[in-house]
Amino acid sequence: MPPALILINPWITDFAAYDLWSKPLGLLAIAGLLRSRGYAVHLIDCLDVHHPGMQADGRSVPPVRRAYGTGKFWRTEIPRPAPLGRFRRPYSRYGIAPELFAEALAAVPDPSAVLITSLMTYWYPGVQEAVSLVRRVHPRVPVILGGIYAQLCREHAVRYSGADLVAGGRDPEAISQTLEAVGAPSSPPAPNDFPPHPAFDLLRDPEYVCVATSTGCPYCCRYCASSFLQPVFRQRSPEAVLEEILHWRDTLDIRDVAFYDDALLVNAQGHARPLLKGLSSRASDLRFHAPNALHLREVTAETARLLHQAGFRTIRLGLETTDFAFRRRLDQKVREGEFERAVEHFRLAGYRRAEIGVYVMMGLPGQSLDSVKRTLEAVRRAGAVPHLAEYSPIPHTDLWPEAVAGSDLDLSEPLLQNNTLLPCWDEEKRARASALRALAREIRRTEACETGRR
Repeated sequence: MPPALILINPWITDFAAYDLWSKPLGLLAIAGLLRSRGYAVHLIDCLDVHHPGMQADGRSVPPVRRAYGTGKFWRTEIPRPAPLGRFRRPYSRYGIAPELFAEALAAVPDPSAVLITSLMTYWYPGVQEAVSLVRRVHPRVPVILGGIYAQLCREHAVRYSGADLVAGGRDPEAISQTLEAVGAPSSPPAPNDFPPHPAFDLLRDPEYVCVATSTGCPYCCRYCASSFLQPVFRQRSPEAVLEEILHWRDTLDIRDVAFYDDALLVNAQGHARPLLKGLSSRASDLRFHAPNALHLREVTAETARLLHQAGFRTIRLGLETTDFAFRRRLDQKVREGEFERAVEHFRLAGYRRAEIGVYVMMGLPGQSLDSVKRTLEAVRRAGAVPHLAEYSPIPHTDLWPEAVAGSDLDLSEPLLQNNTLLPCWDEEKRARASALRALAREIRRTEACETGRR
């Protein structure tokens, strides 16, 4: 019998959560790698919206699913953790019932180890609950915690998660060493030099898959942790990415693919353009999405045309702010005029105004409400629609010390890093932020109505 491993995607615990092509790509990549090395891999996805056992759970709000495989999760309201007591709004666990999670654990009788991933730092209560239930069902099995929270808040995770080992990264040798460190049996490498596909086939009825054509990002924005989490920017071959997409189309019958890249269009001549041409000719029946934002500087008329021809339905541009005096404190990735030029390229390529989404940051240290409002209006004038991205203070970023100094909250508590709280704005700004959210919604609604009348 091959050694068995349980891999867990834990619950989200938050004021709100939405499935915008949210899959644990790192965990699935590790699952594929470990399976190729001979392990029997069992995946428990706490965010499984299709779990049949949830139909009989009367405590949870059923998820409404929307276009392209996106939508809501199962939601159960739970008490707010003590650090969030002053914020009077509903707090929920998103995902399957704990009883179903415990049943899935018990279905694997003798695992060698349990691996749990983590994402947002302020979602760690879901990690704690998962570890606690693993202890109850498999009290002597070692638990390994990895993922973003484990890397960004390592000391907190070591102290409070309950895991036996807090690890980081997905390097094959590092993973093998981590398993050996907790006494799990080792397995030989796969008989080829090519990494296997992420194990999307372990998910229940996946509506989409996610693909990363690269790791890291060459831009070093002060508010982003990409350079800490993935210090080296590497791009895969366009041929390998295309083969992976076609593999999932043919084996899982999916129609939607989301790109997880932080820098999809960098080195477009040798990377994105060959891939987009391949998608146009060999995957014209698929729909593609870029929720992580495209760099404005990399958008050319040809690239916009190729994106449209390839079937990219969701376009998001990373503008952040048009207040260039302010943004010089944040990044150097956008110069004046580049945003308007990029939007024009997309319009000429065939995208309608309502289809060109633009991320506008709100809640940054030292940022004024008027600066956000002017940026929203600039997006409208340029012929696109804004999507507010509320700033979350992230440890190990260049902006972290400034965020800590400017917040009235104790940001060493990860729960208070939650972007919903606008932790780097004072109470007056937080109260007035609702008007900015309403303005962004009004612009999107207006453009959607205009598009519908054409």
